[in-house]
Amino acid sequence: MTFFIQMVITGVVVGSIYGLVALGFVLIYRASDVLNLANGEFVMIGAYIALTLTTVLQLPFWAAMILTLVLSGLLGFVVERVVLGPLRTAPVISVIMATIGLSSLLGGAVHMIWGHQNRSFPQVFPTTPIRIGEIIIQPVYLWSFIIVIILLVIFSIFFKFSKLGIAMRASADDQQAAMTMGMSVKTVYAVTWIIASVVASVGGVLLGHINGVNAQIAVIGLTVLPVVILGGLDSVAGAIVGGFLIGIIQNLAGGYLDPLVGGGLKEVVPFIIVLLILMLKPHGLFGKRGIERV
Repeated sequence: MTFFIQMVITGVVVGSIYGLVALGFVLIYRASDVLNLANGEFVMIGAYIALTLTTVLQLPFWAAMILTLVLSGLLGFVVERVVLGPLRTAPVISVIMATIGLSSLLGGAVHMIWGHQNRSFPQVFPTTPIRIGEIIIQPVYLWSFIIVIILLVIFSIFFKFSKLGIAMRASADDQQAAMTMGMSVKTVYAVTWIIASVVASVGGVLLGHINGVNAQIAVIGLTVLPVVILGGLDSVAGAIVGGFLIGIIQNLAGGYLDPLVGGGLKEVVPFIIVLLILMLKPHGLFGKRGIERV
């Protein structure tokens, strides 16, 4: 029972990070009906930027984190303006292919700048494990979970009550109607990419503290896809719930099933779960069924 609870706790922490990164997927999809297949590279770049600021420039972690978010937001803005802005009226498949090309470009740039070695952040979080009976919780897991929950609450308040957040929701629901009400869809696109890049960077930094920083961290872009599809491509709540579900199920599969099959099942289980869910609910758990009038 102790092992089970330990696996669930780790799954909740990792799942919360999945949900945060999936939020970027959902925001971009809601704004433009496009899947950003370069999202994993944004996660990786955020981790490497924070690592460089803390180890090379010797900045305090809080200062490095703020500067990382600023630089990540700037990267998202530049990508939207330079790469995807000109494709706004292009077919969706063209934009998706552009994000695949962007993924390769960013991944190659990371390899050239930072190389392939696994690197570690300086110790930021306490190292003394937290014990609750026989259950042991590493402080980095606890703080990562707290940070993610705080950010999710902040973004929820932003989307629900701020003028810009309401404009983003309105544009996602009906761009034409939003434009007739005087909203700038161009600005909404830019802000969407900035937020998506920022949350991806936060996820990268937290994962970097847990597992170290290397090029494999970009794989989270593929891991989060089942989260997004499971929750619903257009649902913010679905991204969060899907993140927790996939994180817990994946961790339990790694703890109980991987030893039986020799490993590797942990990475496959999320996609199996998604296939089963989509057979019953093609739009995901919280996705909206599209209605087309002809």
